[in-house]
Amino acid sequence: MNQSEITPETLAGSVISVPPLARNADFSLNRDENEKLIRHLEGGGVSTLLYGGNAILYHVALSEYAELLQMMTDLAGDNTLMIPSVGPAYGTMMDQASILRDFNFPTAMILPTRDVVTSSGVASAVRHFVEKTAKPAVLYIKNDGFIEVDAVKKLMDDGLLSWIKYAVVREDTSNDPYLRELADAVGTERIVSGIGEQPAIVHLRDFGLNCFTSGCVCVAPGKSMEMLRAIKSGDFETAEQIRSTFKPLEDLRNSINPIRVLHTAVALSGIANTGPIIPLMSELNESDKPAIQAAASQLLEVERL
Repeated sequence: MNQSEITPETLAGSVISVPPLARNADFSLNRDENEKLIRHLEGGGVSTLLYGGNAILYHVALSEYAELLQMMTDLAGDNTLMIPSVGPAYGTMMDQASILRDFNFPTAMILPTRDVVTSSGVASAVRHFVEKTAKPAVLYIKNDGFIEVDAVKKLMDDGLLSWIKYAVVREDTSNDPYLRELADAVGTERIVSGIGEQPAIVHLRDFGLNCFTSGCVCVAPGKSMEMLRAIKSGDFETAEQIRSTFKPLEDLRNSINPIRVLHTAVALSGIANTGPIIPLMSELNESDKPAIQAAASQLLEVERL
């Protein structure tokens, strides 16, 4: 596992995959199936894996957290950067901080919540978490009002942030005053587009963000990496052509549920048996599965061309 400090160059070098977490029928962690998915991602050139929302770490048991971290450490390739998540509750993240100190992850992402939070409270939680782990955190901004730009700048200036995952959905991606203000305040080399391939071109081209995260990269890692390279080289026509291949599966994720559809798509495409979805999430309707299987299989076929 790559344990090096995360730099802007590290972030720019790989699509940041956000994989689902494979579990057995009894909800225990399935090492073999998680390894299959990790090898699939690494085989497509992806070197950064972020276990967060798609892995449903919002609901991970504290009693299995150390086992999860050990599994991530054991299964990572030598050059693969693994990033776990914590929270979103303050008490949970602080208990998880104590466990994280026994491992060598260079950072961890703090999961966001829109409930019972204030901007200054979020900033304080980040500060306390970093003080306890002695490692900078990934700040995940998913909703307006979660944290003010001035508070983010203070955290960045104080060296408390490894990078920022920006995932506020806009009707028009190009019209985002908050992102513009954030980029002007803290720079763009440590801000990552956090909503998959669909807004990535606009975020990287028009706002100058450094990279993008993706869930569908779990199906087509090579194609997602090819898209990142095309954007970085200024070949936006090629990037747009690649982006369109992800759209059918992304449209299903957006219309049904992003986490549940990806979890199911990885399994139905035959990449890895992700197993059951833990509560408080629930399984998809059987009627939704044929379309998901078709879209995932089509994307995987494009990957293998």
